[in-house]
Amino acid sequence: MYSVIAATMVAASLAQAPASPASANVSEERAIAARLDGVIDRAIAEKRIVGTVVVVAKDGKVIYQRAAGLADREAGRPMKENELFRLASMSKPIVSVAALALVDQHKLKLEDPVAKWIPAFKPKLADGSEPVITVRHLLTHTAGLTYGFAESEQGPYHKAGVSDGLDESGITLDENLRRIASVPLSYEPGKRWGYSVATDVLGAVVAKAGGAPLPRVVERLVTGPLGLPDTGFSVKDVKRLATPYSDGKPEPVRMGKEHVAVFNGGGVHFAPGRALNPRAFPSGGAGMVGTAGDYVKFLETLRKGGTPVLTASTVEQLSTAQVGPEAETQGPGWGFGFVGAVLVDPAKAHSPQSAGTYQWGGAYGHNWFVDPTRGLTVVALTNTAFEGMAGAFTISVRDALYGTGN
Repeated sequence: MYSVIAATMVAASLAQAPASPASANVSEERAIAARLDGVIDRAIAEKRIVGTVVVVAKDGKVIYQRAAGLADREAGRPMKENELFRLASMSKPIVSVAALALVDQHKLKLEDPVAKWIPAFKPKLADGSEPVITVRHLLTHTAGLTYGFAESEQGPYHKAGVSDGLDESGITLDENLRRIASVPLSYEPGKRWGYSVATDVLGAVVAKAGGAPLPRVVERLVTGPLGLPDTGFSVKDVKRLATPYSDGKPEPVRMGKEHVAVFNGGGVHFAPGRALNPRAFPSGGAGMVGTAGDYVKFLETLRKGGTPVLTASTVEQLSTAQVGPEAETQGPGWGFGFVGAVLVDPAKAHSPQSAGTYQWGGAYGHNWFVDPTRGLTVVALTNTAFEGMAGAFTISVRDALYGTGN
């Protein structure tokens, strides 16, 4: 009788005992997975995106990885976890990290004038004066440059034939730099923030300072040391390359050889075939391809301290806004750092993310963020522009992770 009573008491005490940290983590991960599955399934069912690969790492462990929907809707080809995507502006952080690696190696300085490395690149202000543009200005998008899609179709970048790195221009990087420099600066460098072709110019500086073409320098400094076999300026396996789509009703529209999509009132010119053209100039701002898995590995390296790519002191600066929150790079409360927008004031931004979170996206339909305080790294790649970059999908993925969504 005593043994039965004792066993009952032990069982009862165990049932009332708090869950172990390990079991609590498992429960949390399952809850996150269920919420993310719901977000992804709804976005596909509502035909807001065609397909996606979402990967989440928490404290160095991948807690969620899913490929869903279709990589090619017309061919019925399902999305796979190792799908290749045109990274568009997700190229920028990789090239920016290559630049910062050169700074760490004392081969480049943040305050170096760009003209030191590219003597012919000396754009002027509207009044004809010639200001100094530095590497820091390029990294932080405060160089006075802009993008053609931020102008009307009759704007100066369009008239000068400036390539934004997404189109099929048929020109060299040197020629594009010449065209950029022929247009008056939009503002005095260092005085404002303005998203721009600055990273394309930075790519040319990285190539000069690194002593080799940009793709080789990026491979030597970033993708090689990190073991990112699928990330680069060329497509290694065309069969794994996701077909791009653009927002549309009743469903996303498959992009043709040339496609123009409206974003914030301006037309973004896409040429999906550019990724397959070996003669296309290496656009530091938009020209790379890669996988979600590779990108998580890249971001996790930054979150964990930068080895073997960057020094810890440089990585610490990534979660600090180099341009204050008044820039509103992604709305109120957001500033800008060296690799993306930096969250300065979560309350103003109405975001559950921690202060110091940094994030960005890509025009072909991608979004990522790193929350160092929570140990979170999140990459969500889709093949649908612009829903996967700046649509409800991105907010829903974020809120599902923090458990703040509806």
